[in-house]
Amino acid sequence: KVSSFGPHFGEERELVGRTGSGTIFFAHCNLRCVFCQNYQLSFGGDGSFCTSEDLASIMLLIQDRYGCGNINFVTPTHFVPQILEATYIASQNGLAIPLVYNCSGYESVATLKLLDGIIDIYMPDLKYSSEEWGRKYSGAPDYFERASEALKEMDRQVGGLQLDDHGLAYHGLLVRHLVMPGGLEEAKAILYFIARELSPDTLVNLMDQYYPSYKAFNYPELNRRLTRNEFSEALAYAEDLGLRLAI
Repeated sequence: KVSSFGPHFGEERELVGRTGSGTIFFAHCNLRCVFCQNYQLSFGGDGSFCTSEDLASIMLLIQDRYGCGNINFVTPTHFVPQILEATYIASQNGLAIPLVYNCSGYESVATLKLLDGIIDIYMPDLKYSSEEWGRKYSGAPDYFERASEALKEMDRQVGGLQLDDHGLAYHGLLVRHLVMPGGLEEAKAILYFIARELSPDTLVNLMDQYYPSYKAFNYPELNRRLTRNEFSEALAYAEDLGLRLAI
């Protein structure tokens, strides 16, 4: 089920270029984040059903008509079989641009192995480091256990992020972390993991755009914006670790 597709200019500049990232937003999600900023898609399931052939046609449209530099699968985890079939069909009909797997990080290593050699760029979130936060805010107490193993597998497959002469990514790993209110220790643990366990050329996007959404208003600790000091301290820690940071 596809919610929307087309050029998107709100992604990292390494994916956007001049023509935008060719996003395909899938309906539903394998997490239940109480602060979800796309809850209409993730929980409401807005979108249209399509076949693998339809999805292949969308991919070719993004490449040939829109001229995007990549295909960006957003929340693709629960549609991997259909994506694999559609990618095969599209590749037989001229699809040649990089494929981006844009996910929550809560992945099965077994599923990721099916994507080895097919996905060019992995772009996971790494949301939490503790069981408490994973359980309370996403219904996934094993989030970090699953996500850390998943990111290691992604790294094994593609390594650090590689850019072409125009600064556009074509292969590798880009990890996102949204710094949460009161989440400085979570952020530091995540950044430390990235620095110690993943390739040094992994690109890290440390994000400050949290705002209360969906059910976050029911959690007093999440019912506020991030402070400048909270983000500055997380950023300073990332810089001290020597991480390669998205600008």
